[in-house]
Amino acid sequence: MVEKSKTDMPSPFQRVLPGLGIGKDHLMMRLDFYGEAIVLQDFDKNGGRFRMVSAHDLANAMANQLSFSSGILPENALWWANTRGGPVVALWVEPGIRKLALQTSVQGPPERYDVPLPGLIFVCRPGRSPAVYAAAKRPAGPKEKIYKSPVANVYDDGRSCGGSHRYSENVGQIPGEFFKSFFTRDATLDGRSKRYPDDITLMWKELHKKKAQEYPLNDLVYHGIAADLMSTRCD
Repeated sequence: MVEKSKTDMPSPFQRVLPGLGIGKDHLMMRLDFYGEAIVLQDFDKNGGRFRMVSAHDLANAMANQLSFSSGILPENALWWANTRGGPVVALWVEPGIRKLALQTSVQGPPERYDVPLPGLIFVCRPGRSPAVYAAAKRPAGPKEKIYKSPVANVYDDGRSCGGSHRYSENVGQIPGEFFKSFFTRDATLDGRSKRYPDDITLMWKELHKKKAQEYPLNDLVYHGIAADLMSTRCD
């Protein structure tokens, strides 16, 4: 009988907007959020029925009332996701020779190298440092192999150290800005090369000296598969 009385409670609008003169409203359904569960009470003639509701089902039900759009994506976009931290766009950068600057001291000029890099995947959020990975080819599915990016300023999980650099809100410009910035010995230099496991910049020096045109793909260090990257948010 207690539950039935709840179905005849005054309208919530009467409480927050008492001046409208809205009368009683029939309570049809209620969600209770607990620390580890969501319980739905569906009121009926018998006083109400209870059932557990998953957060996933609730999110899908709410999403039916929303519309999402990625807008115009860059031509080289691999995937797009809307996350709690904002939109995330993964971009594919074709293999090519890059001019890399390595700042080894505060006062001295940077060391400059022409390095052939493999294809790279940039997982980007507007205005934020990207996560960077390597691939032998443009990924065509979630099970494609992904490798550690053979560059500096990147941590073991792929996140990059942006330092004082402010990245563009236009995600299509982020890869170019990444290459133009000065690299340092911050973040992780080891675990990015089989030939030089302790310092990836030694590979830069070798390739620069040889005037190599392609990166040795057999030197890349395995990271995971493309599906692992699709959950990366660059937080």
